[in-house]
Amino acid sequence: MKFYIVIGLVIIEGLIGLLSGQNLQNYLPLEGSWKFSIGDDLNWADKNYDDADWESVKVPLAWENQGFNGYDGYAWYRKAVHLPIDLKNEVLWLELGFVDDVDELYLNGQLIGKSGSFPPHFQTAYNARRLYRIPAGAIVYGAVNQIAVRVYDAYGEGGIFSGKVGIRKERNPFLMDLNLEGEWKFKTGDHARYSMEDYQDNHWASIIVPGAWEDQGYRYYDGIAWYRKTIEIPNHLKNQRLVLILGKIDDVDEVYVNGELIGQTGEFPDGSFMYDNAYKSQRGYIIPPHLLKEKNTIAVRVYDDQLTGGIYEGPVGIITQEKYIQYWKSRRNQ
Repeated sequence: MKFYIVIGLVIIEGLIGLLSGQNLQNYLPLEGSWKFSIGDDLNWADKNYDDADWESVKVPLAWENQGFNGYDGYAWYRKAVHLPIDLKNEVLWLELGFVDDVDELYLNGQLIGKSGSFPPHFQTAYNARRLYRIPAGAIVYGAVNQIAVRVYDAYGEGGIFSGKVGIRKERNPFLMDLNLEGEWKFKTGDHARYSMEDYQDNHWASIIVPGAWEDQGYRYYDGIAWYRKTIEIPNHLKNQRLVLILGKIDDVDEVYVNGELIGQTGEFPDGSFMYDNAYKSQRGYIIPPHLLKEKNTIAVRVYDDQLTGGIYEGPVGIITQEKYIQYWKSRRNQ
């Protein structure tokens, strides 16, 4: 195990597979009957939408094999699941197997994951395994939660067609004090003003973090891109030393809070750059307390050379420095 310190940064390298399938355990299988309708309406993501008159289909299995032969286009799946209150201290993932071609995953009406790109900029992701971390803030504990999956199929088989489907629990989870997974603002290209606190990013695209940008409509993009998110620090975290956790990033990054650089991993290319193994490193950046305000803008500049790009693996959030150190001590003792 290696340790690096760069501008208030603590990175712990190794632990490959920490949040991959081998660190997850089965909790609630969801194979079997789901509600299903062809067509497209974003209201179908709503928790309270009445789907009583929808068809029932088997998941996983292509919809062509269930009475929708030859259908190409949009369709939705819905399933209600009860999540008990004793899951509050667990990190949950939803596995959807393989979907042909593109999907968006909603829980209780909140978008929590997507793969591929819908028309008019269609890009298939039929061969990508869907494994989405569920943000704790999207879950209603001790109650019924509504899963909704929006799918687009261009040709051939369509829908949730193969693989395991279910909710899984993470072993020894890295619990954030403030979870930042979900939608961030995103833009390809590079400009110094993108780091600034007062820069207006309302015209930027949205992207799900964590998740490779290749799986979200930027399949062939290599180069520099930026992520931005504006947050408020809860009262119970104020006046504490905080660490910004950004999971794993491919390949290198610079991280700004309210326009000030707080850390980086690797170096951006200058013609003689060596990437080494920066993409494997878990990012954890100490946030200087004097930077924090009522509203705080996080800006992440990323350079990807080839293949997977972006903030591709979590966890992503803010944790106290004390808990951060305790977590890594517990990992070393295992």
